[in-house]
Amino acid sequence: MRTIDSLGDLSGKKVLVRSDFNVPLDAEKNITDDGRIRAALPTLTRLVKAGAKVVVMAHLGRPKGKVNPDFSLAPVAARLGELLGQNVKLAADTVGEDAHRLAAQVGPGEVVLLENVRFDPRETSKTDSEREELAALYAALADVYVSDGFGVVHRKQASVYDVAKLLPSAAGELVFKEIDSLSKATDNPQRPYTVILGGSKVSDKLGVIDNLIEKADRLLIGGGMAYTFLRAQGYEVGKSLLEEDQIENAKAYLEKAKQKGVEILLPTDNVTAAEFKADAPASVHPADAMPAQEMGLDIGPQTAERYAQAIADSKTIVWNGPMGVFEFEAFAKGTRAVAQAMQDACGFTIVGGGDSAAAVRTLGYDETKFNHISTGGGASLEFLEGKTLPGIAVLED
Repeated sequence: MRTIDSLGDLSGKKVLVRSDFNVPLDAEKNITDDGRIRAALPTLTRLVKAGAKVVVMAHLGRPKGKVNPDFSLAPVAARLGELLGQNVKLAADTVGEDAHRLAAQVGPGEVVLLENVRFDPRETSKTDSEREELAALYAALADVYVSDGFGVVHRKQASVYDVAKLLPSAAGELVFKEIDSLSKATDNPQRPYTVILGGSKVSDKLGVIDNLIEKADRLLIGGGMAYTFLRAQGYEVGKSLLEEDQIENAKAYLEKAKQKGVEILLPTDNVTAAEFKADAPASVHPADAMPAQEMGLDIGPQTAERYAQAIADSKTIVWNGPMGVFEFEAFAKGTRAVAQAMQDACGFTIVGGGDSAAAVRTLGYDETKFNHISTGGGASLEFLEGKTLPGIAVLED
């Protein structure tokens, strides 16, 4: 994979950088988690110090190809400027008159940000010619291209894939770090190798489960997806999240794991409530005795202890998906237990982006205590599945 070094001396050159600034905002448009912006700093700081003229493009949310002020990158430009210690100007458009004006004016060591690339429907078009048309407009803004938005490298999009074919291109510091770290879980991982999978749906994790049963030593299942597995074992799951159409798949995975000698740990107790509310009264029940009128919203204390011990005994640990509704304090203990166990673990720890990364920050854990916290939920999953990521393949010699 080509690195920034392959682009030569960047002093005075215009460098187009694709970052991932898809950060959460509150009702007042304040950024509630700037992790993805901070993750982009190593690449941007390096380019600034090299005297490059930096033009950054990124997306925020899903504006569906239309200009929508609710998804403007204005809050991002302000925060990025604070972190870089300079005024980061935001173009009023993506590839229009204002974008060209700012790209022409940007000086060595300065950074400008283009407006949300997803305001243009061609960015995510399934038609190659439409994406290529937009990519040509991107390419006209710069001399070289750096791909640093790991969260989107699994997408064949104009700012990720097509523009990389039109300019001398390379992977940024973040993308290189992501691939290097995640490869420790796919290329001869140190064993025991444990994967913790949570989140709401089994269907979201089918590919990664299928692939990891071939590679991991044990899988720990939590979150809403656990109830489909428990139902596959014949347990009552009450009003818990359940994918009826995935029960047979869950049974098949349990059998396949047994044949492969891979241990699958499922909750032996759950924290339940009658309603999906932060202040709903919570109670703990064994997995084989869940009340029919309640729903599981977290793994129970016994399960949390078992999972923490499994993590402590492992040399490679990957975590993707919370164990419960961690946004509600009453149902955050399982996710806290996993985060704490990973923070204390002696093995190589990878937090696989998305809600898991958000949980680490929201619950107040020290990010430096984890070996790697990925910025890409879907991209991390697809990498772990063994899929070819278009935004990575296009950067390979």
